[in-house]
Amino acid sequence: MDNLLFARWTMAVSLGFHIVFACMGMVMPVLMALAEWRHRRTGDDIYRRISDSWAKGVAIFFAVGAVSGTVLSFELSLLFPAFMGTFGGAVGLAFAWEGTAFFLEAIFLGMFLYGRRRLSPDAHLFAAVMVAVSGMLSGVMVVSVNGFMNAPAGVSRAADGTMVLDPVAALLNPAWPAEALHMALAAVVATSFAVAGIHAARLWRRPHDRFHQTALRLALPVAAVAALLQPLSGDFSAKDIARRQPEKLAAAEALFETQRPAPLLVGGWPDPDNRTVSLGVHVPYALSVLAFADPDAEVAGLDQVPRADWPPVRVLHVAFQLMVAIGFALAGLALFSLVAWWFKPHWLGDRRVLAVLIAATPLGYLAVEAGWVVTEVGRQPWLVRGLLRTTDAVTAMPHLWVPFVGTVATYALLGVISARLLVAHIRKAEALTDQTPSPGAGEGT
Repeated sequence: MDNLLFARWTMAVSLGFHIVFACMGMVMPVLMALAEWRHRRTGDDIYRRISDSWAKGVAIFFAVGAVSGTVLSFELSLLFPAFMGTFGGAVGLAFAWEGTAFFLEAIFLGMFLYGRRRLSPDAHLFAAVMVAVSGMLSGVMVVSVNGFMNAPAGVSRAADGTMVLDPVAALLNPAWPAEALHMALAAVVATSFAVAGIHAARLWRRPHDRFHQTALRLALPVAAVAALLQPLSGDFSAKDIARRQPEKLAAAEALFETQRPAPLLVGGWPDPDNRTVSLGVHVPYALSVLAFADPDAEVAGLDQVPRADWPPVRVLHVAFQLMVAIGFALAGLALFSLVAWWFKPHWLGDRRVLAVLIAATPLGYLAVEAGWVVTEVGRQPWLVRGLLRTTDAVTAMPHLWVPFVGTVATYALLGVISARLLVAHIRKAEALTDQTPSPGAGEGT
């Protein structure tokens, strides 16, 4: 049990750290390319300075993400050798495409960082777009592996009992589209709101800084559009989970008994032993609509699942509630932001609005972390649903507390280094802005 506990916690810490930098690596290049495109379209040098500044941020996040991702790949093989030993041939194609996209991102990022005076303007903009495309593709490809673990495909047995793996079918597993869309939008929401929040924090101190004003008004619409699309993606994901992983939906909603129609639980504290929920509010028909778009649909409860196959109900329910609550809060902020951006731009300089944006800076990443808890914990006790249990996949290597402590120390050090580099980079960008003549304090975009 200790082996399993330390192996799972080591992977949880690694994934929890890496997913933040993976999101940044997927989305910061998009913002960088957007700023570069605005520079080409308007000729305003402020966009060039923003693009160059964000590009250096991309380089920081790319380097840290490369380290944390490499650690994760080693941990997957060392801590859960039965997974890679049995299914490595199935998921290898997704990892190969993810690696290819990662190397393309590195190549084009180098071209963008060092090519402004060496490449034509069109080639330089193309490099920015390719960094954005390859960064997003890298994240989407690796999500295919998680989709395979939730809905394995391309796995069969030959007449002699040997396992036959189809890597193409595994790559195109049925859970991948919903997971990839939801993850991509979540990354955009989390990163764009974080970028907007950082620039809002600097505007709090420097209210007439045109660099931060312009950067805020670039990042905020991207965050807002993605945040308004995310509930639609969540609805798509919920319906997919209801079909393919009904026990995950039942645990997330603390639905202990199969019901027709089924209510949606808001809040609440589940008691799996007594199969009850306290302090929650039930919304009639809502879960049936969410799961099957039918107010009279039957939703399977945990009573249809052997007790040994239940996911951890309390952890899953709390994580799911947190993810949904933050998602709707950011959607509300997104709607306000779009109204302000389009009709009342001066609102974005109001200190009350800046305070809200600053407070929202970490919320998207909290939702991402909660969402990965739902995805990973909701699959338990299976590592590959229906095919390989986590207890059967974990290594027998002793003293797993050693790599756990080493992992925590490594990521803590990387986190401190990243934060210091980011702060130093922001201050340097502000110093350069102070030395550059501005068309006028407080000028809009």
